[in-house]
Amino acid sequence: MKTILIPTEDHDAMPAVLEGARLIARTFDSYMEGFAVRPSPGTYVTVEPVSSLAISGVFEADTAKVKDDFEKFMQGRSVPQGGTETPAVYSYAWPRADAMEDAFIGTYGRIFDLIVLGRPGSAPENPRMPPLEAALFDAGKPVLIVPKQVPASIGRNILIAWNGSTEQAHTNAFAMPFLRQAEKVTVFYVQGGSPEGPSVEEAALHLRRNGIKAEAVTVKRGDRPSGEAIGEITLEHATSLGCDLVVKSAYTQSRLRQMIFGGATRHILAKAAVPVLMAH
Repeated sequence: MKTILIPTEDHDAMPAVLEGARLIARTFDSYMEGFAVRPSPGTYVTVEPVSSLAISGVFEADTAKVKDDFEKFMQGRSVPQGGTETPAVYSYAWPRADAMEDAFIGTYGRIFDLIVLGRPGSAPENPRMPPLEAALFDAGKPVLIVPKQVPASIGRNILIAWNGSTEQAHTNAFAMPFLRQAEKVTVFYVQGGSPEGPSVEEAALHLRRNGIKAEAVTVKRGDRPSGEAIGEITLEHATSLGCDLVVKSAYTQSRLRQMIFGGATRHILAKAAVPVLMAH
């Protein structure tokens, strides 16, 4: 996690996004790069009817303001300005003068180890969904999704939302830098609704073979419907275990299916109170 990309907008979770990125950069001695992001021309506001997540939005990116906020944050926490050092060191830079469209996150993000964004919401002041979609579906890299209140640490106590899928296997691989330095890792499985794949015990064993202190935990879903119930139960246990990071694959089922029938990804995107590391 030596290079961290921070698409920057004027929304209510931006201070938490910056602090979340800084905590990770401090842990891994990372370079953080910010830039202003704006919607594509002609986009409009619409709300996904099931989850109430804002899918798009129209506004003019105030590049000067978000750049000033970004730099004041970094300077206020004594983060050195840099970006040219190799290997990367704990530093930040803002190399782009102009705001870039959402799609840029998906292409430029391919050369970063991590993309950090705010958890989307339905209110105008909340983070928008398109930057997250671009990062998840086009960058091919993990995305850290930060709620409005960031914990004091990220990655000391981790819950992996295991479901046996290819997407979750990829997400676990991306999460390895976090998992190796964690004090506690819980590989968590909710019975029912998962694709065929390795068991939660096998997933935990794989991590232990890599020197990670991982414990497998299985709970019953009960009578609740599968998709949202899995997301709800996962977040409940992350809270009860005091976790400061959830590792969860994004959209194991199709996004359209989750919009119609509900799904764990959609529920976690709408409700997570702790940072979530996601990949598709």
